[in-house]
Amino acid sequence: MSRLGKLPVMIPSGVKVEMKGAEIHVSGPKGDISWSVHPSVSVEVGDGQVGVDARNSEKISLAMHGTARQLINNMVIGVSDGFKKTLDIVGVGYNAKIQGKDLVLQIGFCHPVVLPIPQGLTIECPVQTRVVINGVDKQLVGQFAANVRRIRPPEPYKGKGIRYEKEVVRRKQAKSFGA
Repeated sequence: MSRLGKLPVMIPSGVKVEMKGAEIHVSGPKGDISWSVHPSVSVEVGDGQVGVDARNSEKISLAMHGTARQLINNMVIGVSDGFKKTLDIVGVGYNAKIQGKDLVLQIGFCHPVVLPIPQGLTIECPVQTRVVINGVDKQLVGQFAANVRRIRPPEPYKGKGIRYEKEVVRRKQAKSFGA
C-alpha cells in the first residue's frame, strides 16, 4: 500500500471535482483540467475530499495507487493556485520576447529561435533575460520549461545559457597555459 495513496486529497473552497465515467474533471478559479483514471484504481469523490484506492493487489494497481492520488492532488493545486516555472537567460546579447503566440529567443545562434506557446500556458517576459511560465497542468508547465532550457543549457566554463531560476551551475576552471 502506498503511504501517500492512503491520504485523501482535500478539496479547497472554489474547486469543483466530479467523476464522469472513468474521467475526473477538476475546475477552479485558474481553469479546468481532466484526466482519465487508470482502470486499476478506484476514485471516490466525497464531502470535501477525494479518496483513491487500489482495486486489487496486483503490481500495476499498487504502482498506480499513489501515482493517481498525486496526479489528482496536482490537478487540485493547479486549478486553485497554478504552477509556475521561471527561467533565467545568462549571456551577453541573449534575450527573450513574446511575439503574438510565439516565444522568440536570441541566444547566440545566427537566427532567432521561435517556439510556439502551447495552449493552456501563459508566458511572460518581465525583463528580457527572464521567462515566466504559468499554467494549471504541472506536467505541461515543466515540459515546456525543459524544452526551452534544452535549446541552450548552461555551459560549465562561462555559465552562459538558459537555466532555472535557482539552479546552481557548477563551473569548471579553464585550461591554463604556463611555465
